[in-house]
Amino acid sequence: MTALAEIYTIPQEHLDFSETIRQIARERIAPRAAEIDERAEYPHDLRALLSEQDILALPFETEHGGTGTGTLMLNMAVEEIAKACASTALILMIQELGTLPIKLFGTPALQQRFLPRCATGEWSPAFALSEPDAGSDPGGMLTRAVREGEEWVINGAKNWITNLGVADFYIVFAVTNREAGHSRGITAFVVEADRPGFSVGKLEHKLGIRGSPTGQPIFEDVRVPAENVIGEVNAGFKVAMATLDRSRLGVAAQALGIAQGATDYASAYARERRQFGQPINAFQAIQFKLADMETQCAAGRELLYQACAKVDRGDPDLGKYSAMAKLFCSDVAMRTTVEAVQVLGGYGYVKDYPVERMLRDAKITQIYEGTNEIQRLVIARTMS
Repeated sequence: MTALAEIYTIPQEHLDFSETIRQIARERIAPRAAEIDERAEYPHDLRALLSEQDILALPFETEHGGTGTGTLMLNMAVEEIAKACASTALILMIQELGTLPIKLFGTPALQQRFLPRCATGEWSPAFALSEPDAGSDPGGMLTRAVREGEEWVINGAKNWITNLGVADFYIVFAVTNREAGHSRGITAFVVEADRPGFSVGKLEHKLGIRGSPTGQPIFEDVRVPAENVIGEVNAGFKVAMATLDRSRLGVAAQALGIAQGATDYASAYARERRQFGQPINAFQAIQFKLADMETQCAAGRELLYQACAKVDRGDPDLGKYSAMAKLFCSDVAMRTTVEAVQVLGGYGYVKDYPVERMLRDAKITQIYEGTNEIQRLVIARTMS
């Protein structure tokens, strides 16, 4: 077997678990998706379901109560859930994003405090990097942390934070040395949601992924002990970038799931919908749309799986490949959902059919965890 073939070898146990998740998504998650979107309610029942089925344990190693099955299996699961409901897929995605800093840089004590309780589903995390005036540019961060004895005192506000009001703890990035220069002098902290001075600010009213709360956590003289520092003081930018190099694969998988879900629905619809005395999939115009949609999904999956394999092996170019997977799959999600709406015609434009929701959900995948413009910069810099 060649090295290239080994990249794409998927263990049978991964395939079996993926099939189980596909069935759960089809039977338990898909019937709730429209209601979740319409009411913009966090699906606590589906989070409990993911916990019961050990799906929330996928991001973690066995020593912390996880499945130890790696990045590929995790993102196969994200894809399957996203086919049914992008908001529910985000529950699993943030389970990884909000714990990767501790997993990668936390002390053994910090890992033991937080990771096992996330693996069981008891706790849910959040990742608080972006600010109202510091989105793509973390160097513009205004949130500050000052050392006072054995504690750090944090003041500031974040923005666009997933899991706001749901999370039990937040990974917070704050400036600890303003003189260090752009993107330097930032430190990562764990801030538990029950600490005095923490509050939930404005929640956003969003175009898509409406079942996942997003908004502005506020920190007013929030005190955390020194042991809540993740990694080294003033090295938080490294923590953030190493995390995003891996976690953006979750966005790629979510986007791919949305794209494949829209493609599958449009294909099934085209078999049943009749015009001019025959199914519309008998017309070349529809056939070619569906063929392009399926091809783009397949290409995105190959790139995603290769990037996941690189993360699992620790390859040095994992950041480049995760950026390419996120960029490609999110663009595919937008193209395929637009085409799915077109295949359904007027029915695609109304909420009685899921492709309208899929189109709205797809857009955010081009924006969060690094806009696609930023992904192109990441990729281009590896080529210079």
